[in-house]
Amino acid sequence: MDLVPALQEPLQQPLKSVLGPATAKVMAEHLGLHTVGDLLHHYPRRYEERGQLTHLADLPMDEHVTVVAQVADARLHTFASAKAPRGKGQRLEVTITDGSGRLQLVFFGNGVHKPHKELLPGTRAMFAGKVSVFNRRLQLAHPAYELLRGDGEETVETWAGALIPIYPATAKLESWKIGKALQTVLPTCLEAVDPLPDSLREGRGLVPLPEALEKIHRPHTKADIEDARARLKWDEAFVLQVALARRRHADAQLPAVARKPKPDGLLTAFDDRLPFTLTEGQQRVTGEIFTDLATEHPMHRLLQGEVGSGKTMVALRAMLATVDAGGQAAMLAPTEVLAQQHHRSVVEMMGELAEGGMLGGAEQATKVVLLTGSMGAAARRQALLDLVTGEAGIVIGTHALIEDKVQFHDLGLVVVDEQHRFGVEQRDALRGKGKQPPHLLVMTATPIPRTVAMTVFGDLETSVLDQLPAGRSPIASHVVPAADKPHFLARAWERVREEVENGHQAYVVCPRIGDEEDDPKKARKSAEDEAEKRPPLAVLEVADQLAKGPLAGLEVEVLHGRMHPDDKDAVMRRFAAGETDVLVATTVIEVGVNVPNATAMVIMDADRFGVSQLHQLRGRVGRGSAAGLCLLVTEMPEASAARQRLNAVAATLDGFELSRIDLEQRREGDVLGQAQSGARTSLRMLAVIEDEEIIAEAREEATAVVAADPELKNLPGLKTALDALLDEEREQYLEKG
Repeated sequence: MDLVPALQEPLQQPLKSVLGPATAKVMAEHLGLHTVGDLLHHYPRRYEERGQLTHLADLPMDEHVTVVAQVADARLHTFASAKAPRGKGQRLEVTITDGSGRLQLVFFGNGVHKPHKELLPGTRAMFAGKVSVFNRRLQLAHPAYELLRGDGEETVETWAGALIPIYPATAKLESWKIGKALQTVLPTCLEAVDPLPDSLREGRGLVPLPEALEKIHRPHTKADIEDARARLKWDEAFVLQVALARRRHADAQLPAVARKPKPDGLLTAFDDRLPFTLTEGQQRVTGEIFTDLATEHPMHRLLQGEVGSGKTMVALRAMLATVDAGGQAAMLAPTEVLAQQHHRSVVEMMGELAEGGMLGGAEQATKVVLLTGSMGAAARRQALLDLVTGEAGIVIGTHALIEDKVQFHDLGLVVVDEQHRFGVEQRDALRGKGKQPPHLLVMTATPIPRTVAMTVFGDLETSVLDQLPAGRSPIASHVVPAADKPHFLARAWERVREEVENGHQAYVVCPRIGDEEDDPKKARKSAEDEAEKRPPLAVLEVADQLAKGPLAGLEVEVLHGRMHPDDKDAVMRRFAAGETDVLVATTVIEVGVNVPNATAMVIMDADRFGVSQLHQLRGRVGRGSAAGLCLLVTEMPEASAARQRLNAVAATLDGFELSRIDLEQRREGDVLGQAQSGARTSLRMLAVIEDEEIIAEAREEATAVVAADPELKNLPGLKTALDALLDEEREQYLEKG
């Protein structure tokens, strides 16, 4: 919300820089901060009190942290290494404590001299670095530090308040340097124009924006921080909701062709041949979609449901209804494997109804075509012809659908599978192929808590499928602590063999492929790097070890994203046909792969995956009548946050519950970054799970403001704030949806 010239001033200019050029460069490259306003909105992550110590016991792994602690002990060791063969290598080990825990700091080589002189027992300082594990103990290697002396001009000035703000920092720029830069620009906050309408701000007892910025960066009391946070959260929630409300308002003005299914058409014929009845959830959601399709404004609906809740069936019925009404439907899938699989399952479900224009095709039949980048020229030409003539009512494809050559006879409905894999431009290009804007149905198997959906997809109406179809089996999940209890891992491979002996199949998932070029930089390991963790396990190495070792004698194959599409398809076909016992794969199997006979999954280095990704992967087993088993293998210590995350996944199959846990741990940056355009839209102050009430209230206020004044003519401050949030790129983004 960088509103006025003073706040829009770049941090670095050729003639006059607000900050030193080196600092400004790091801020731009590593923190995305380019203007004075950007820096003012870079809020402290937390505050340290002089008399209180950070909890070292709760440090997260692999993250850059800033801690305030006291030196308990410092020892200088010498050792022999490749660089110092005669035992002249030096390593300084410093132990710091805060009463709750201890943490080891290590310095190497020439870097030991300064800390050896300064970090004497009893010294207090702020330390910043990346937390790693060495010899099963937490440590910071080569941390930056700032001594807290509590006297002398400079220190008194810098740490003026009793509360020390700790800023989100990077390895290149420590929190205290960001704090100093902020003190330089803080006076300009008086020029910030307030985006909230006066009536709203006064009605809710919120402080003015300049006061909030002053209090967040230079608080004197905890009450100051609370006042500032309450105000800044409202700014974020309200401006974002106004953007979404304006987009809903604009969408409601667009024309679209109403699509109503014929009484005895394709949909009726399809329903008549279904061997099962739809769940209540499927019937309810279908009703919502059909109501939208029948209106003369484009539908914008998000269909979210657990893996296996039957979203594809709901989407297929919506596509058939569109074909019944004379239109065509396109389904966009993120990968070729998934597009081929959707095509296969749709054709199987439709039977002779998918054989339009062919001998043996049913009377109401249409053609279902596949369009992917790796198709042969002849098949591709035929598919394009079927689309432009209207012969094909349904097309399923990848990004290839978006190319200029692809033309439709009358595109009525676009279904996007796994929305977060597609950029807005791609969705827009497909929507632009309709004579009038087509209806849009976005599907996701990542369960999204209600407020995230309101914040991210606030312009889409949401439908939720929360029942699993009858006949689906429960999945038992267990964490396998490979480092603490190696015999558990041996038992995991025995369980895989048992599943195969019982006529079933298994997946083994790894984070990496393993055919990457060796990076010469990575190859040069030195004493400084000894604390680095090993690289993630790779498909090609693990498959080889399993085939020769614990799974010898079983049919083991690999699948990953860099294989040729034909090879991928062949591997999947063999696995689906039951010819392969164990498939060792990357996350290419995460979405949509459906092999009911696969009952077990072992996820290696499970701590390297996010919660929702683990939940997605696990949904690949237990798809038939036999019970599923998912084993999460990790070497992380029991007390680590990563282990707690895995325990949470093992403890529940409820995706909505897991997505809440995930968000509470990760914050929303990733979620919003994917769904909105880039990291700058990520919320800085608002936490969508904690601040559910603010988001819901802001949505109501925003809807009322936009209904009364869609162009915001009477609210110039809000209009300016909106323009800052929606720079040109994002404005187009929101228009495209």
